[in-house]
Amino acid sequence: MDAYSLPKNDANFAELTPLTFIHRAALAYGNHTSVVYDNIKFTWKQTYERCLRLAAWLQSFGIRKNDVVSILAPNVPALYESHFGVPMAGAVLNTINTRLDAAAIAGILRHSGAKILFVDHQLLSLATDALSTLTSRPEVVLIDDISSTKRCASFGLQYEQVLASANPVAYPPVPVTNEWDAIALNYTSGTTSEPKGVVYSHRGAYLSTMTLLLQWGVGLQPVYLWSLPMFHCNGWTFTWGMAARGGTNVCLRSPSARDMYQAISRHGVTHMCGAPVLFNVLLDPTECRQLTRPVHMLTGGAPPPAALLESIESVGFRITHAYGLTEATGPALVCEWQQDWNRLPAAEKARLKARQGVGALTLADVDVKDKETMISVPRDGVTQGEICLRGSSIMKGYFKNKEETDAAFKNGWFLTGDVGVMHSDGYIEIKDRSKDVIISGGENISSVEVEAALYRHPMVLEAAVVAMPHPHWGETPCAFIALKKEYASNEAGIEEGDIISYCRDKLSHYMVPRKVVFLEELPKTSTGKLQKFILRNVAKGMQKNNSKGEANSSRRVERQINDINRQPEARVEHVMALSRL
Repeated sequence: MDAYSLPKNDANFAELTPLTFIHRAALAYGNHTSVVYDNIKFTWKQTYERCLRLAAWLQSFGIRKNDVVSILAPNVPALYESHFGVPMAGAVLNTINTRLDAAAIAGILRHSGAKILFVDHQLLSLATDALSTLTSRPEVVLIDDISSTKRCASFGLQYEQVLASANPVAYPPVPVTNEWDAIALNYTSGTTSEPKGVVYSHRGAYLSTMTLLLQWGVGLQPVYLWSLPMFHCNGWTFTWGMAARGGTNVCLRSPSARDMYQAISRHGVTHMCGAPVLFNVLLDPTECRQLTRPVHMLTGGAPPPAALLESIESVGFRITHAYGLTEATGPALVCEWQQDWNRLPAAEKARLKARQGVGALTLADVDVKDKETMISVPRDGVTQGEICLRGSSIMKGYFKNKEETDAAFKNGWFLTGDVGVMHSDGYIEIKDRSKDVIISGGENISSVEVEAALYRHPMVLEAAVVAMPHPHWGETPCAFIALKKEYASNEAGIEEGDIISYCRDKLSHYMVPRKVVFLEELPKTSTGKLQKFILRNVAKGMQKNNSKGEANSSRRVERQINDINRQPEARVEHVMALSRL
């Protein structure tokens, strides 16, 4: 027998699961504040007890291993508790995007086969509309506002009541006997394709949580502001991560600039997360405040323009840039900061920070490859390829969708669908989504690069660049722009030609937008990503109208956007396709 062939046993091997974090938090930080919501505060001992009660009630109701339990709620204590209570019952947690419409929510409930739906009281009407289209409906539990004395007395099952009635002694937590078991089911936001159900494992959730805490440098007992929706990749795993560090979760129903700045001041917030679109909210000139002490912010979801990074850091936020996707259990790349970069000028530091970075510690490897040959591209910062990942944080696969699961994996790699380059120092930089690359006269144009130039214009708040058909070049860039609030009335008189001239000074000639459209606000998905599929449809229509000699006024374009938003078949950010499965 090989001297190293030693067997596993209960003393030297335990299945990896983030559920261990909250048990430890109750022991190590039992009297420390775990959750703050309006005038309500819980300690870690109390939060652990509430999670045990939730798990016990679910089991007493008949929930068994691998049953799906859905929850439709903003960032309130019940949503946080569900991240532990639901999997402690052996079930799979499905957090639903609160910004979806009734048809999309119905599609998720139908496809997931959810047995129970927890619904926040403010979203009850929306949930009722969704449930009315289902033939098989989950049991509904109402989440009342625990910070208010008002209650919906007439409603059957209510969250606080079921917790009070539960018996954790009779129904203890279900042990995790296989770390590959599912812990969560998350539906993609669908910026480039129909949304799919992404299945996370206990192992992947555990490792992703530990990785992000370590790479972001989160210390003991942080104060975390929930500006990022918990429904988005389980809050990028920080739902579990705050328990691991004994932190304080500051819950907000809606992250307005005023509420965020008040929470930062009142509770001494140290950390928060959010997509780059949140920067514009925080930089609103009517609410923006200079921070008295730094707040660390992890951002991702879209490549942040260097100029915007520079602006938000000048207020006192310390930005760490990450890249990820639902299929990678949240962030997968982190732009780890090199100490030598601190000596560089601010603009150069912002440019480096805008890169997506190196692989998370959870990943076995990350590369940029030619999608057809799967050969690595040169590390020259120029040659483009598809960003590919592999490691324990990658999803198990797509729920009830073997075809898409098989297509997502190739030669032992997960294909992200993002186009990027590898720099000589091993840092990756996204250039575009595969579908967002503009091919003009045989030249590949990165819409992200054009957008970065537009964001450097002092009057530009938001910018999105898409392909517009061209009779000679095939495609040319078309820019959609929203001006900063102080210029929104356009009294400064900025015109399309001014933007085009500005771009000519910043970009190669073939990259300069041929068309610029000013809008009050750019269309976004429910998670803050620009809805480029809408803008692409608008740009196609603009080319047709131009050939007819018709004007493309901002109001006319905004009407087109609204019309597209009302067409269910065009709304790929929803899960309409799931209702047919």
